[in-house]
Amino acid sequence: MPEKIFLGLGSNLGDRLKNLESAIDALRPHIAVTRRSSVYETPPWGYAAQNNFYNVAVEAETELSPSELIRELKTVEQRLGRTLSFKYGPREIDIDILLYGQTSVTEADLTIPHPRLAERAFILVPLAELAPDLKVPGFNRTVTELLQSLNTSGITQVNP
Repeated sequence: MPEKIFLGLGSNLGDRLKNLESAIDALRPHIAVTRRSSVYETPPWGYAAQNNFYNVAVEAETELSPSELIRELKTVEQRLGRTLSFKYGPREIDIDILLYGQTSVTEADLTIPHPRLAERAFILVPLAELAPDLKVPGFNRTVTELLQSLNTSGITQVNP
């Protein structure tokens, strides 16, 4: 039985929009995208001396387990040219698991919901477009409620 998941994608190198589109296309066949948010331009987080990001959230279904899913996403990132730089540095593509159904996972290399989801407006703004009333496991708050406590200045919609 497929599990409903939410992924966050971001890019701030090269053709950012094309990078996002290529990443969404590359999710098949293991991940079936059912809906996607608008694209948002967002200021960098964690390391400010870099280009703004384009971010999008997707709702999808998968039969992959959480650990299989993260491995598949890392493979997609590498195929699309992601190179390792430094923490919070620039990247061609970044794909994060935001939510995996109502499952919570805490492993050495994987935490779901995304461990900094509640701190990052660049994740919550597109996610709220798709699932504003979704209760986030472990937070006992909806996506909209988490977003209300964050500063969203500097985030602009690129395309509806």
